[in-house]
Amino acid sequence: MTGVATTGTTYLELSEEGGGAHKFYEVRVQGLEVTIRFGRIGEQGQLRSSTFPSTEKAAAAATRKVGEKVRKGYAPAVQGVRQARAVSRRQIVSSRSTATQAPVLWRFASGAAAFGIYVGEEYAYVGNQRGDVYALTHDGRVTGRFALPEGVKCIVADDFWLYAGCDDGRVYDLSGKIPRVAYEIADDVDIYWLDIDDGVLGVSDRQGGITTVDHEDEFQWSRRSRGDHGWMVRCSGETVYHGHSGGVTAYGAHSGEPRWHTGIEGQVLFGWQEPGEVFAGTGRGWVYRLGKADGAVRSRYRCDAAVFSCATSPDGRYVFAGDNHSSVYCFAADGTRLWKLGTGCGSAYSMQYRDERLYIVTTDGSLACIDASEAAVREAEQGRLPQRQDIKASHVTAVAPSAQVETVSAAVVGSAGADGVVLECVQEAGRLRVRVLSPGYDPELRVQFPKEIRTPGARYLVTEVRPSAGGGFYRARGDIRRLL
Repeated sequence: MTGVATTGTTYLELSEEGGGAHKFYEVRVQGLEVTIRFGRIGEQGQLRSSTFPSTEKAAAAATRKVGEKVRKGYAPAVQGVRQARAVSRRQIVSSRSTATQAPVLWRFASGAAAFGIYVGEEYAYVGNQRGDVYALTHDGRVTGRFALPEGVKCIVADDFWLYAGCDDGRVYDLSGKIPRVAYEIADDVDIYWLDIDDGVLGVSDRQGGITTVDHEDEFQWSRRSRGDHGWMVRCSGETVYHGHSGGVTAYGAHSGEPRWHTGIEGQVLFGWQEPGEVFAGTGRGWVYRLGKADGAVRSRYRCDAAVFSCATSPDGRYVFAGDNHSSVYCFAADGTRLWKLGTGCGSAYSMQYRDERLYIVTTDGSLACIDASEAAVREAEQGRLPQRQDIKASHVTAVAPSAQVETVSAAVVGSAGADGVVLECVQEAGRLRVRVLSPGYDPELRVQFPKEIRTPGARYLVTEVRPSAGGGFYRARGDIRRLL
């Protein structure tokens, strides 16, 4: 293992041929402080700093980090010798549709190609490559905006919580007024897609790997698949489903042990799930419907071009898909194609169906709401379309992530306007943990809480705390204030 002194800098690089990894990792030790700088070769990268109680512990932590990277293939290098390489995340091409126009009720132009979508009971969210995440009502009124780092790849919900994954390797909790960092993925994982279930994060990557991280942002396990370009991950209870160029593989959520593998025709480009089934859209124009228990193919749906996205109605009656020619499809459960229509605003990178409406986010940056009711589709096929509303959002102020925390006097806790749950940050075995102090909660259970704002001995007031679905920890929700 490469050693690290109590003062000094170690610079490592990992550069693979054929468009593989091209990254650096630098560890600088200055007394009690260890600073990590990492990123793509030729770029400034990101900084992370930690302070330790002694120079010996700081040096040991730095040595451990260097050793981890060396085991992953990083090697000592001279900064500046290797040059920057173009980023090639999910480079796929869209063409214009020749199909009849879909009945689009409204369209919001987010300003950049958009992958992220989530449609809940009250709001629809879109996240784009520029880092913007917008919230809109179901009738298209913009109500909020977050300014995240560039490259929002997906927006996922986990019970009451909403998360956005970005190209900076971080996953942001959007449940409060200010975005907070909930997870930090290893810097050598080139993220393609994310999913979260009961606090457990699944990450699929460019190399065909699948990684899981628990609610404390601590690594659980990682596996390499039989293929590469893992553009599908779906987490569900005891199982994680991973789609890649070699098919779809199911793993035990806690052990990482393979449960089944199904080879399919074409590289998986998108995935969807319902309680008993997973769906995989492929580059060969197919959507596969697989049983979760055994991976058996229950049905297939044929599109005319590569499938960028897919979704279903909650009852499984309809299956929807979007191809790279800016068309969307609807199929009956048995595979019968019911209709094919053009979006008029690019190809659907992601989609979600809710209450007879199909919401899509597209290559031109649109969030579009399509009336997918049988009556509206019949009208569209006859050339009769609704008047589309084009939504603007120039008045909405963007809220950026922050490690700053609003403060409030401990004397007002419990008084009018200061209701909430009191938490405390404590140091356990070298790690900062958060527990509930307010009565009525199990003081032994930890709380999922943003790492960047944890301070030993600090107390916080949060809007509410709820037990996880499995009951093993609590989750803080809403606004966070520090008690003085």
